[in-house]
Amino acid sequence: KLTSLALQPVITPELVQGRVHLKCTYRRPSSKLPLQYMVVWSRLSTHGKKEQIQRDATLQSFAYVEMNGANLKLGDTVFCTVTAFTRDTPEQQSLPEESKGFYAGLKFLPESLQIAEDGKEHVLTVLSTVPIACTGHDDSCKITLQLSTEDLDSQLLGPPNIALSACQVDLLRAPCSESSCAAAALTVTAVTDFAQDGNRISHIRAEPVGRRDLLWRAYTPKDVKVTVRDLPTGNCYSFTDPHIITFDGWRYDNYKIGTFLLCRSVSRAFEVHVRQWDCGGHRSATACNCGVAAR
Repeated sequence: KLTSLALQPVITPELVQGRVHLKCTYRRPSSKLPLQYMVVWSRLSTHGKKEQIQRDATLQSFAYVEMNGANLKLGDTVFCTVTAFTRDTPEQQSLPEESKGFYAGLKFLPESLQIAEDGKEHVLTVLSTVPIACTGHDDSCKITLQLSTEDLDSQLLGPPNIALSACQVDLLRAPCSESSCAAAALTVTAVTDFAQDGNRISHIRAEPVGRRDLLWRAYTPKDVKVTVRDLPTGNCYSFTDPHIITFDGWRYDNYKIGTFLLCRSVSRAFEVHVRQWDCGGHRSATACNCGVAAR
């Protein structure tokens, strides 16, 4: 009678008395039998095995477990497994039904980025899948994240691979919907480094700051991997008594004295001025570069 009841357990996050809990909800069958439920909570260990953390026998069609930062921490993937049985004959049990895994913690969307050195801004969203508790102080229903970048090939001298639009973002508490209880966005841009250095990999790290509670204080979210695709760089030259080679390989000479516009972009605010002076003296009329200004 109880083999397939279609209990369909689902995990949702909830604040209970200001503390983060996970709630396992399941369908109560229309069966007239007096049913009791066994709810088993488990989490994925680092080795990918499920570890049982709590068992509850209940008459209700839901059960709670607290995220206390000890046996259940941010960064865990949590499951609830529900079995129904009749109170009169406990040996009559339904088949256990397991929820989908619920990831509790911070998520980046997208989880990884592939960008090019073309100056384009790419939006990165960071969200919390669990609600943010208020700590009782003013304006404290938020998590402040300190953002940093790390180049995996940092032994190479030169500029960083990527630039972020912000060094800190605030996740402000909002009603939970579609697996987000708080979210913030920033932009990531690849640094144009004028070097042919191949594709390079960086990580973006986020660290919660200023929280005293154990749940957030001991938590470091997973990094975002950013692959920066190298693009060929154009070069132009002005050298000796100035010979000029343009981006497309044309060659010119400019023996005059004065300040000149060497190059100007038609698509962005970028230009280079060069100043030339007399460096030949009485023997020859030769001009040389003596100063440069770039915007």
